[in-house]
Amino acid sequence: MALIRKLDSGKPPLKLRLARNLTRAVKRGHPWVFADALRSLPAAPAGAQAVLLDNKKGREIARGFYDPHSALAFRVCRVEQGQALDELWAKAQMRRALKLRRSLFDEQTTGFRLFNGEGDGLPGLVCDVYGDAAVIRLDGEGANGFWDAQGVAEWTADALSLRCVLQRMERRRQGKRRSAALERVLVGVAPHKPVPFVENGVRFKVDISRGQKTGFFLDQRDNRQLIETFAAGKRVLNVFGYTGGFSVYAGLGGAKHVTTVDLAKPAIEMANFHWQLNKLPPAGHKAVTADAFEFLAASLGRKRTWELVILDPPSFAPSKDTVVKGLSAYKNLAAAGVKVTAPDGLLALASCSSHIGLEMFLNACEEGISLGRRRGTVLGIYGQPADHPSPLPLPEFRYLKFILLKIA
Repeated sequence: MALIRKLDSGKPPLKLRLARNLTRAVKRGHPWVFADALRSLPAAPAGAQAVLLDNKKGREIARGFYDPHSALAFRVCRVEQGQALDELWAKAQMRRALKLRRSLFDEQTTGFRLFNGEGDGLPGLVCDVYGDAAVIRLDGEGANGFWDAQGVAEWTADALSLRCVLQRMERRRQGKRRSAALERVLVGVAPHKPVPFVENGVRFKVDISRGQKTGFFLDQRDNRQLIETFAAGKRVLNVFGYTGGFSVYAGLGGAKHVTTVDLAKPAIEMANFHWQLNKLPPAGHKAVTADAFEFLAASLGRKRTWELVILDPPSFAPSKDTVVKGLSAYKNLAAAGVKVTAPDGLLALASCSSHIGLEMFLNACEEGISLGRRRGTVLGIYGQPADHPSPLPLPEFRYLKFILLKIA
């Protein structure tokens, strides 16, 4: 099985010359070089192998793959001078990633991220495992041109004895319509029903063909477990609840009652199913299909409050151009959420926007809580789990922020 596509078989890799001195950053582990940092952008297919040369003497400093049509023109795969990007290198990186996951998880957690792109030295390659199935995603045309998805799927299926491996893709639509998710089966047969898996012993099922991202938000695993420890005896509100992950953990933690809110009816139906799947009392859960901001405003009007409120929205700033708008949305959400948090209650606020850093997010939360005429004390600041590693010099990869506050 081939793990790397051979776009220019027999030809030497392209040579790309830096326009400014980024040698130290690359050597320290920063895996990205943008187009404006290169002296030229030679014509080549996306995903073509390339050697990166320094800006002074033209010495080799890294090898990776190239996309002349992307702002992110070069992705670093290795910095060992003169070492080829071949099947041996790819297999070694994949084995290292698998070894880490085997050290992290046992049979109590069968849903995890196997490959986290640059964080595992596998630029642009993401693979999530759910029980005996897996989903692969390739980030951008460069990654699609470099990685052989079929070979990666076969290696993964063999290594983990999987029944099915899918590739999820995005097709860009014209005009204002959003991109649509597509799939293709690489190994086995596409499942006709949700795939079961466990997380810390908690039971879930995931639609790997049509669910958001790869079907489930594995990056919130540790934070769901955190909520479990604080939920005992509390009335809990989970807004943007999706398929009820936080809700189930709260229920298992002894919450008095849990309300799950999401705009998508299929997600709310799945949240109810997950509650029942984990044998929690039916009377202890209410699932509501509603817009988050409208629900919070209506609850304020009825003077309803909860002792633990969880706000885990989709990204409000999916690009640099939307950061200002996104910060305003996070501020307004914090203001709406704190108004329905009981005195001495807990408020959890999350952001998955990589373009908004931790300090920016904290400032937005502070402004929103002040707007709601309340005060907050930070109990903890959390992020993504160990199966979502990131290079130390790449803060963009540490996208998840999860803030737990005590509200006065």
